Amino acid sequence: MEDKIKFSSGKLTLSGTLHTPEGYEGKKLPCIIVLHGFGSNSSSNNVMGPCKMLNDWGYAAFRFDMRGCGESDGEFGRVICQEQVEDTQAAMDYLQGRKEVDSNRVGVLGSSFGAAVAIYTGGIDDRFACVISSGGWGHGERKFRGQHPSKEGWLKFTDMLEQGRRHREKTGESMMVDRYDIVPIPEHLRNNLAQQSVIKFPAEVPQSMYNFCAEDVVANISPRPLLLLHSSDDSVTPTEQSVALFQKAGQPCDLHLFAETDHFMFAEDNTRVREIVKSWMDSFFPVLV
Repeated sequence: MEDKIKFSSGKLTLSGTLHTPEGYEGKKLPCIIVLHGFGSNSSSNNVMGPCKMLNDWGYAAFRFDMRGCGESDGEFGRVICQEQVEDTQAAMDYLQGRKEVDSNRVGVLGSSFGAAVAIYTGGIDDRFACVISSGGWGHGERKFRGQHPSKEGWLKFTDMLEQGRRHREKTGESMMVDRYDIVPIPEHLRNNLAQQSVIKFPAEVPQSMYNFCAEDVVANISPRPLLLLHSSDDSVTPTEQSVALFQKAGQPCDLHLFAETDHFMFAEDNTRVREIVKSWMDSFFPVLV
């Protein structure tokens, strides 16, 4: 069952959907907030796939459009990391009052950019009972160095950031930059982007990502459980990002690297990924009968 809703994050109104399992009988359920990726929205396959998967296993799932994305308020394309954290906390605030949801058993799952936001939010807000990261990252500068590895590529990227700062200082307005100049995605993977994904971003967006460091707070998630998933040869986010998060995390924390999938692993409906997540959920965040 789907319930489309609106909720507040500061002065903005965000659009979301609460999914409950087929045959839901009114008892309070554990719930997972599912976060979309960079400039995407809650209709992406990397969000819809986990929501269906979680419902099949007896969980409620809540997806929403971050500010500046999809049907939510905010300047379209302005996806500032710390503001996304605030939106995720606002989603938690909203779910605390839903009769379908066990307010003490709400976790968060994110992919890519959403995974970085999920880890950071879980690290500063202990209301989140568990955290699942797929293709996430913990250190913005190092991530970007991996995504722009050549000397020329790194110079072009950092010049873009500097030009954005100067443009803002001179005009008071944002310089717009192309999605693929921020985060390169191979052409064969671009069909995984949701319809109406953001293509042009204010230059303040990559600067906020450059400064964002979920590694600083990942250890705070413990003793709540953390699951890190990553392709062993990720074409978008360097695999070392999840390895570094694992090294800095407390326990319990599991890291799984997959050879047979790429960055958008939940969109691929990979059987092995599903099996690993199900086993982990059964151990650390089970549906209580």
